Amino acid sequence: MATLTFLASSPSAKPTLPTLTEPILSLLSSKSRSLPFSLPKTSTLTLTQTQRLPPLKSSSSTPDDLSPITQICAPITLKSRLHNGDTLYGLFLLSFSPTIAEIAGLVGYDFVVIDMEHGPGSFSDALPCLRALAATNTPAILRLPESSPVWAKKGLDLGPQGIMFPMIESAKEARKAVSYCRFPPRGIRGSAHTVVRASNYGMDAGYLSNYEDELLIMCQVESEQAIEKIDEIAAVDGVDCIQMGPLDLSASMGYLWDPGNKKVREMMRKAEKGVLESRRNGEGEGGGAFLAGFAMPHDLPDDLRTRGYHMVSGAVDVALLRNTFVEDVNKFKMGSMNGSDADNNDGDEEYWSE
Repeated sequence: MATLTFLASSPSAKPTLPTLTEPILSLLSSKSRSLPFSLPKTSTLTLTQTQRLPPLKSSSSTPDDLSPITQICAPITLKSRLHNGDTLYGLFLLSFSPTIAEIAGLVGYDFVVIDMEHGPGSFSDALPCLRALAATNTPAILRLPESSPVWAKKGLDLGPQGIMFPMIESAKEARKAVSYCRFPPRGIRGSAHTVVRASNYGMDAGYLSNYEDELLIMCQVESEQAIEKIDEIAAVDGVDCIQMGPLDLSASMGYLWDPGNKKVREMMRKAEKGVLESRRNGEGEGGGAFLAGFAMPHDLPDDLRTRGYHMVSGAVDVALLRNTFVEDVNKFKMGSMNGSDADNNDGDEEYWSE
């Protein structure tokens, strides 16, 4: 029978995992080489002998039973990137397709919002999407169907990096939403942290210490009434982002079919000004909320970025698919009407050749 022998200085010595060697360290630090990917501009690659690998999730806990392998700084989260001045670009996922979620993560979106308010899926449908996004290291945000402690509790237990509460109308409702995200005595969130996915099923020893710092809490402002109180909502302790809702806002103002109406745009600018001024003035314990929003046909992603939005959702997966399908069908039908161009293969021959 083959035996496995460990070289040790004493019978009680334990085998240790290999550490990073000098050639690897020099490769990482060499200015003459470039990595085949780009880290977020605010991240710092720091190598020390005293740091340890974190758990699978983005917690900064360091259990004592992990070997002293080098780690990359503190976890980089949506929240930390916003505080570092990054502008983030994301996608709304209504299809609840794990495949589309995975593709969205692979192409480089900064975040993906799994939309349980308007999408057809339940929590059991959202979970495979969360796993698909986690496989690509893409932060997920859950938009809840409504603002309630039960929906928040079940959503947070799945371990998204952010949570979005729809239809927040006042500072009082915003404070309630924040309380749904925090354990007693700071809130009313029910606790099952010893077994749920959010804490790596109880294996993340630092979860209770870090979850508030890592969770992004977003409140949607979607009505004329809410905009009148938007500075108060943005100043609520724990509210990290104000998410503007242009479609519901236009409906509340009587312009359901005309979200680009001048009066709607003026109301949007008023809301944006209120959030941005709250942020500049450092109102609230966290310094004021960041501004987040949806792009529209009359209000493109770059327009939002230019006006100071910190988080921009540029598209919805279902709409992207619809547009691609329509374009594909129209292209074929127009081609059959005009006659096909036999000389224009667009590289198909090269693509399909072996």
